Amino acid sequence: MARERRAGGRRSKAARGSDTIPQLPLKPLSNPHAPVELLNEEQIQALHDTSMRILSELGIRVMGERVLGIFERAGAIVDRETSTVRIDEDMVMEAVATAPERFTLTPRNPEKRLEIGGNALCFGLVAGPPYVHDRINGRRSGNLKDYENFIRLAQHFNAIHLIGNQVTAPQELPANNRHLDTYLANLTLSDLSFHCTAIGRGRAMDGIEMMAIARGLSLDQIAEDPGVITIISINSPRLFDEEMGEGLIAMVEHGQPVTITPFTLMGAMAPVTLPAALAQQNAEALFGVVLAQLVKPGAPVMYGAFTSNVDMRSGAPTFGTPENTKANMIAGQLARRYGLPYRTSNANTSNAVDLQAAYETGMATWGAVMGGGNMIYHAAGWLEGGLTASYEKLILDVEILQNIIEFVQPVEFGEEELGFEAIKAVDTGGHFFGTDHTMARYETAFYQPMLSDWTNYENWEIAGATEAVDRATNLWQQALKEYEEPPLDAAKREALEAYVARRKEQIGDGSP
Repeated sequence: MARERRAGGRRSKAARGSDTIPQLPLKPLSNPHAPVELLNEEQIQALHDTSMRILSELGIRVMGERVLGIFERAGAIVDRETSTVRIDEDMVMEAVATAPERFTLTPRNPEKRLEIGGNALCFGLVAGPPYVHDRINGRRSGNLKDYENFIRLAQHFNAIHLIGNQVTAPQELPANNRHLDTYLANLTLSDLSFHCTAIGRGRAMDGIEMMAIARGLSLDQIAEDPGVITIISINSPRLFDEEMGEGLIAMVEHGQPVTITPFTLMGAMAPVTLPAALAQQNAEALFGVVLAQLVKPGAPVMYGAFTSNVDMRSGAPTFGTPENTKANMIAGQLARRYGLPYRTSNANTSNAVDLQAAYETGMATWGAVMGGGNMIYHAAGWLEGGLTASYEKLILDVEILQNIIEFVQPVEFGEEELGFEAIKAVDTGGHFFGTDHTMARYETAFYQPMLSDWTNYENWEIAGATEAVDRATNLWQQALKEYEEPPLDAAKREALEAYVARRKEQIGDGSP
């Protein structure tokens, strides 16, 4: 069994001879390791209690009549003059009790269904940058051509399980309808689930309806088997805007999961101390969870965390810091306290694909994974504090993610793995290179990197002395050549294109 599993995780002889990029197979991923718990029960309780005081004494300002009405009818204290909603602990705990501990996301390829929650783990493509960069063409504004290339790369690499909300904004397209072009690229160039935009009801519904078309489902059917997800961002500190509220309601009404994610930067949008920032994050996230459950009890919802700090000299956001890593882990403790799936990120601040990008991403990734994250968002391609989607960084990140994927595989521990007979067969002072035990396993025994170069210095120099970032440039170009578009029924493609054309006409006419 061990041989079979490991053989599946490495290239075959044929693949090694073909010079294709080595990667681990696509399969459901789970993290068997106990999450790191930085805080004790008393400290977690203190965070909870402070969060409840924030919600009940200070409240959240809500922009949007529909959300205010939902809370008002549920018995919350609603101050109409200030649009502030105050909720008590009972309302919070009743809501989290109805939220499911896990849910699934089914894309148009059901073999790529994602389990979200428990110890399940998945990694998402970077989302939201206005710029794109590669070492051939330099830094430039986001555009549809690059957007489509990133979707191809996400489809090609098995370590990427989910497409984020606009890997880069195609800025040459009209802002009010370019989400339709990105949804179409997601559904034709890949067969993965994706985050749809929840800035208002219309954009959310477009994502839901287009995924339903791609899967051949009605809206009632996809409500029972969700295929898209979204992020509802709280405008920290303590502001919930109307468009986010409308997007949340549309998603929840149609059975699609939502992730409630405050953006609590210590020293900027949250207090400078980690406990205070986490208490504020917790209050804001729970407020969104409550809203989702008031709209539809049992609605799938994720606890989202994006707490880090700023550079106090410039005010710029920083990621991959010790504080960010601690926040990733503690937020996981809070999510588990409430029995909610946990979304986090492994961001970095570097402006280039360099040593800083590597060590900050490595630090943040360990914090996210060992903090019990179920969905690691922005896991591939994030650069420049989230302002840039980078081709080379995506390659670096896939290597990091593949290392994590291999790390969470269980260690086989049978008689053959213990290897007593192999040890017995080699004289003292000898070696194991040519033993039967080694020869039976040498092709599959260890993780084979796609980016790292393990040759010695002399051979590395003879081969051209290429550094990792140069190899990354070569690899993303190779991956685009190796990419194969997933098949899509012609009738479904035509239906998607017709939907996009119809909605663009409606949006142009001022329709919602």
